[in-house]
Amino acid sequence: MSSADSNPPRRSGSSGSRRPTDGDREPQSGLVRSDPDIWIDEGKVDGKGGAPKPPRSKKPRKRAAKAKVTVDAPKLKGMVGNKRAAVLTDRLGQAATAYLEDRYFDSRRILKPIVEEVPALPEARDLYGLTLYRLGQWSPAVEQLEELINLTNNTTDQHPVLADCYRAMGKHDRVEELWLELREASPSAELVTEGRIVAAGSKADQGNYPAAIAILSKGFKIPKSPEEFHLRRAYALADLYERSGDVLQAKSIFERIARADSDYLDVLERLDAFA
Repeated sequence: MSSADSNPPRRSGSSGSRRPTDGDREPQSGLVRSDPDIWIDEGKVDGKGGAPKPPRSKKPRKRAAKAKVTVDAPKLKGMVGNKRAAVLTDRLGQAATAYLEDRYFDSRRILKPIVEEVPALPEARDLYGLTLYRLGQWSPAVEQLEELINLTNNTTDQHPVLADCYRAMGKHDRVEELWLELREASPSAELVTEGRIVAAGSKADQGNYPAAIAILSKGFKIPKSPEEFHLRRAYALADLYERSGDVLQAKSIFERIARADSDYLDVLERLDAFA
C-alpha cells in the first residue's frame, strides 16, 4: 500500500492479552506492514475476542491523511485484465483508507468479495487478514495470513500478527514455530522485536515467567538514544518483571524508560504505583 500523504497501519501486541489499537509505518513491497503497541498485561485472552484495551500514549496520534490511498497490486492486471483491475485497485484503496481510519467493518465489507474473486492476490489477503485481526476475529485472520505466507514465498512480514492470533487462540506451539522462523529470518530489528514480545507473552500466558523474561532480556540494554521499538521491548520486560514479583527490576526499567521519554505510554503512572 502506498500514498504520498498516508501511512499504513500497525498492530498491537504485548506481554499479555490484547485488542488491536493504532499506529503507522511504511510498508514493504506493496504489502501492508504492522507494528505492535505496548500496554499493560491483564492476563490471558478469554477466547472470545474480549480483552482489555491498552493505555494510550500521551503523544497525539498520527491520523491518516484525507488524501486518496492507493494499493500497489502489480499482479492484478494479469489475473483479471486491465479494466477489472482498475475497479479492484480502487476498491482496495477504499478498504485501505477505511483501515487507516479505524473503520474495520467497512474495510472487511469491501475486502471480502475481493478475496473471493481473486484469492491469489496477496495484497488483498494481507489487508483482509489485518482487518480481521483488528476485529478480534482470530481464526479467520489466521486463515488469511497463513495463505499470505503461501502466496508470497514464505514472507515473515506478518509473523508477529499471525503469532498473536494463535496466541489468542491458545495455540502456543504454533506461536513458538513462528517466532523461531522470524528469528532465523531476522528481517529487521523492529519486526523481530514485535515477534519477541508476542513470543514472551505466549510464555507468560502459560505461567512460565522465567522463559518469558529470558526472551525479552537476553542481550538487551536500553541504548542512550532509544528508538520506539527499544522502549516497547523495555516496557514489556518491565511489565513481566512486575507480574513475576520482581518489583525492583520492574521499577528500575520503568525508571530508565521514563528518563528516555517521560511521556511514553503510562510509564509515570506505573512508577507512581510503586511509591
